[in-house]
Amino acid sequence: MASTAPAAAAAGAPRSGGAPGGVGDPARFGVLTVSDRASAGVYEDLSGPAILGFFADAVASPWEAEYVCVPDERPAIEAALVDLVDKRGCCLVVTTGGTGPAPRDVTPEATEAVCARMLPGYGEQMRAVSLKYVPTAVLSRQTAGIRGESLIINLPGKPKSIRETFDEVFKSIPYCIQLMGGPYIETHEAVVAAFRPPADRRAAKPAAAAAAAAAAAAAAAAAAPAR
Repeated sequence: MASTAPAAAAAGAPRSGGAPGGVGDPARFGVLTVSDRASAGVYEDLSGPAILGFFADAVASPWEAEYVCVPDERPAIEAALVDLVDKRGCCLVVTTGGTGPAPRDVTPEATEAVCARMLPGYGEQMRAVSLKYVPTAVLSRQTAGIRGESLIINLPGKPKSIRETFDEVFKSIPYCIQLMGGPYIETHEAVVAAFRPPADRRAAKPAAAAAAAAAAAAAAAAAAPAR
């Protein structure tokens, strides 16, 4: 079985971010790349770092991330998911890769095996988003589920598709984690506006309101494509 020891993300990929002083709680995220070739060092993983980059752009409250890369082997994937949730305390684990119809694409099966309950709406939304760009999105078997107080969600394998889908589905993720008893995650609303019913929103601290607005504007400017 492949090791679930921490792997080194691509050079320059952020492993923490956000800032204290707002209303959000510190959070720990897990990023799991599932790839035979990336785990063997045949090529550099770009998908895991793309997820880390999204967190850096979108999450305003303090966060840190655990990164693991394993081959397309169901026991290795299951072990990594359990390790990230049960031992490393990740409230959100995001996988990339292994969700198609090929024989070795087993990430959804591994996800279902370690989750107590499934949230199929995430897969439905991601396929709907991806179908705007490619007709082969119907081949994706992405899903999501709950283990303990943590959310596990499967993303596509390509960095471009990761950003297209995560920009949309992340809007509901902070509230989902909050409902499960996890941390209150703030986002930069100019990048991703997290949805919460008014009764479940925390009031911004007066001293931090202006700083939060400035940080959101800076994050939006940094995330905007160069022209």
